[in-house]
Amino acid sequence: MLPMGPLVTNSAIASSFSIMGKRALVTGGSRGIGRAAALALAESGAAVDVLARTSADLHRVQADVRSLGRDSDAIECNVLDDVELKRQLGNRPPYDILVNNAGTNRPNPLTEVSMDDFDAVMALNVRSLFRITQLVVPGMVGLGGGSIINISSQMGHVGAANRSVYCASKWAVEGLTRALAVELAPAGVRVNTVCPTFVLTEMTRPFFEDESFRAEVLGKIKLGRLAEDRDLVGAIVFLASQASAMTTGSSIVVDGGWTAE
Repeated sequence: MLPMGPLVTNSAIASSFSIMGKRALVTGGSRGIGRAAALALAESGAAVDVLARTSADLHRVQADVRSLGRDSDAIECNVLDDVELKRQLGNRPPYDILVNNAGTNRPNPLTEVSMDDFDAVMALNVRSLFRITQLVVPGMVGLGGGSIINISSQMGHVGAANRSVYCASKWAVEGLTRALAVELAPAGVRVNTVCPTFVLTEMTRPFFEDESFRAEVLGKIKLGRLAEDRDLVGAIVFLASQASAMTTGSSIVVDGGWTAE
């Protein structure tokens, strides 16, 4: 029988979740999940830079982070603009934590998906995530490690009608995450995904005005309700902290039981 290690105290557990003194970047950080992630990371001790296109919302989140006593920069940038991304991120101090949250969806039946829709979803959900990670990773490697958290979806683990492109993009994110976890592990950089079910945000709210769609979705979520931003932040803080020091190439599925059967 292997000897037991030293007793883990409550204070040791609490400190393992602290990210005090760390620096984080949250993309798509002006609203919804991104805003919730930025505030949760700040509450846990990190300085948090937020990146998005929407100036007014972006600066409100920056002010909210600063009200928690944490440093914050508002980075107004289109994540699809490679030149601007490199200009904005190229000369910043390195980040310990990256939350790749920028994303979109254009649900349609297969035969009604335009190639513009396909390109837009894949560009924002996959290409921009890849490019931002490329720009941030060298700094993390220089620090001796870090945590990359890709906001994926339960749709990266299952399929759904009218979501062929979205599912393709999120399965791509899951595969990319695992490949990067293997590649970056020797440098101490961990890469994981958080995979929510349908989250009630400004972007998704119009979909749920359709009562039949709402009923269909709730029928698949075993806990019987839509997720909210606050349901995701525990997983994000866990993956950002040393509490998850041995977790990489994994997915935390926050889906209310959708994928359990």
